[in-house]
Amino acid sequence: MFKDHFSDRPAEYARYRPGYPDTLFEFFAACCEHRRLVWDCATGNGQAAVSLGRHFDAVIATDASATQIDSALEAFSVVYRVAPAEASGITQCSVDLVTVGQALHWFDLPRFFATEGSGLTVLTPP
Repeated sequence: MFKDHFSDRPAEYARYRPGYPDTLFEFFAACCEHRRLVWDCATGNGQAAVSLGRHFDAVIATDASATQIDSALEAFSVVYRVAPAEASGITQCSVDLVTVGQALHWFDLPRFFATEGSGLTVLTPP
């Protein structure tokens, strides 16, 4: 069951979220044979999604919180959807990369990997 810890203060959430260096997204892009579509799961306000959009043709960014999605950063290549990590509605094997910023600890991991992550390789930046 999703417990929404941050949607009562989306502006503060966005202000205090850490940024990520562009070299991180360059690393992820370099690991992909294709750069057509990436899924940024548990996107929050979309900081990683917007950065991913600089390296991929399109980004699907999901979050279980409608308030976070309503407050997300706008970017041409990013489509936001309200969806929990374990039930994204995205067809398996349809994306070139799945990213999760700092939210994996909130997931029901067996359900997430069973329904969304079939055949995924976990990448860890150097």
